[in-house]
Amino acid sequence: MAGNDASRRLHGWAELHELAARHAGFFTARQVMRAGCEARVRAGLEDGSIARAAMGMLRIAGSPIGPLDEYAMWAAWFDDEVAVSHQSAADLHGLGRLRPRFLHLSVPAGRPPVTPRVVVLRRALAGDEVESAGPFLVTTPVRTVLDLAEGDIAQVALDEVVADAVAIGRCAAGEIRAAGVGLAPRAAARVHRALAAV
Repeated sequence: MAGNDASRRLHGWAELHELAARHAGFFTARQVMRAGCEARVRAGLEDGSIARAAMGMLRIAGSPIGPLDEYAMWAAWFDDEVAVSHQSAADLHGLGRLRPRFLHLSVPAGRPPVTPRVVVLRRALAGDEVESAGPFLVTTPVRTVLDLAEGDIAQVALDEVVADAVAIGRCAAGEIRAAGVGLAPRAAARVHRALAAV
């Protein structure tokens, strides 16, 4: 019986380590509990092989530090059920000059983090509306344009996002036009105006 417990803990640690590797070294206290390797993580915190990254977030020490770590951390928080979206996605795609003050995340479910930095939008996205950005997902350029058209950014800012998307080849004007057909009238009109300016 003791052998089975040890085997289960070893397997849990391997799963946790694999999950952390997918997210630039980040994992959550919740995931530790699910994996059943609390003692191993406590020992790692004591010997420095694991570091606290934020409330409820941990990181394998020595993980390479990169400019997109914050996105990877939130992908771990939401168990991969999240996509960077809206202004944050436009920024990642190099579309416009929105300079978002908040990190915009679209998630179908899950406990939101307690931080003023993150804006959580509750919605499910289809597989063709997101793309991989390594350790996290981001809405596609077309989905990003549609999200911004439905939001409240200024028309001139939307025009710039659309112009950049077409100019740098992130998507074609026809793709945006076709995708915008199902939008509410106000958002569809905003997309139409932005495309007319391209």
